[in-house]
Amino acid sequence: MERQRMRPLRLVLVPCPFQGHINPMLQLGTILHSKGFSITVAHTQFNSPNPSAHPDFSFLPLPDTLPDHNSSTGDLVAFVWELNVNYKARFHECLAQVMEQQGLEDRIACVIYDEVMCFSEAVAMELKLPSIVLRTASAATFLARTSILQLKAEGYIPFPESMSQDLIPELYPLRFKDLPFSVFITLEDLVQQLSTFTNIRTSSAIIWNTIDSLEKSTLAKIQQQCQVPIFPIGPLHEIASASSSSLLEEDSSCLAWLDKQSYNAVIYVSFGSVAFMDMKELAEIAWGLANSQQPFLWVVRPGSIRGSELIEVLPKGFKETIGERGYIVKWAPQKEVLAHDAVGGFFSHCGWNSTLESICGGIPMICRPCFSDQRVNARYISQVWMVGLELENELQRGEIERAIRRLMVEKEGKEMRETAKVLKEKVELSIGEGGSSKNSLNELIEIIMSF
Repeated sequence: MERQRMRPLRLVLVPCPFQGHINPMLQLGTILHSKGFSITVAHTQFNSPNPSAHPDFSFLPLPDTLPDHNSSTGDLVAFVWELNVNYKARFHECLAQVMEQQGLEDRIACVIYDEVMCFSEAVAMELKLPSIVLRTASAATFLARTSILQLKAEGYIPFPESMSQDLIPELYPLRFKDLPFSVFITLEDLVQQLSTFTNIRTSSAIIWNTIDSLEKSTLAKIQQQCQVPIFPIGPLHEIASASSSSLLEEDSSCLAWLDKQSYNAVIYVSFGSVAFMDMKELAEIAWGLANSQQPFLWVVRPGSIRGSELIEVLPKGFKETIGERGYIVKWAPQKEVLAHDAVGGFFSHCGWNSTLESICGGIPMICRPCFSDQRVNARYISQVWMVGLELENELQRGEIERAIRRLMVEKEGKEMRETAKVLKEKVELSIGEGGSSKNSLNELIEIIMSF
């Protein structure tokens, strides 16, 4: 790394402006900065990161070209598509200005962009800069997305309801119903967007926020199909030094509450930063938690309940019933929560970041996927890694109560906790000296230095 100290290279990072995408990109930036690189983050005005949380980074705000985004519509795929249409020219202009001002001692080595911000690759190519893709979803999700294109070409998609439970050929354990579709766009538009987002074009490498020991066969299959090297260097949140990139204010008071609870007794409940539910689903979850008789920490995100912005949407009599047994916050410091000794289970939407954080904490899960890649993750959690139970039917308090007790009290849950502990240990080995993620990171740095 002496060469880096003599002539630091600048990396331009382009995150997608949603919590589950911003976090891993900024974590990657923290890791690469610790290796001697200078970091510039090119970002949208919408959901812009907090510069004060990353004082060693430079930030390049891109002029806003979009109308106000109402994420409650759930139409995230269309919004990202609109980003790609509208931001290319702005990014080109801003990046060209940065290049004009740079000196030999601070040249841009490459652009690292989120897989869905593919306008970044086109701009990098036009400005004769190398580019690298960061994939923030699991490798299994990527394989499922590319399979949609193949299955469509072979006539399997669209499929009748009678096929929804059928296993997909060569994609075990996924069933047709587990494919990462979006309900907000047509199949034709989805195919077009998947073709765009899965094509790396001129990019020189792929960084993956996953672990070889977790997705070894899937990564090997993708590498066989891929013309550029793949670097699984996850879990990024474990390798990056502690820093918060949360777009929502975290309520750390829940940690003091957890300190008063028994070992492995608490079920943590959170459905992420973009998932939504209606009042009926909220009520079923509430009474399922209450009837389980287990202590719980529940995140009820403002705006996540359709038709209400307030946390005071909980069913009448619920708070009186649970007393001190439950603690409810608007947002929690999830990494710290899942690392706490009192937490013994995670009732989750199964976003990839949450899945990795749960695995790293050795915490088994109750899976309630909401859309897209979450269905793929839930299937792997419950059927491959064997560290979770999946709720597949309409949410009902009785089913929720039974799942919580299975996970937190019964023998089945104890066995899952043991399996989760083994997975956690494998992850720790992967990021240690000589581990697969550590080796991949070193190889990635060599690639960047060669540009």
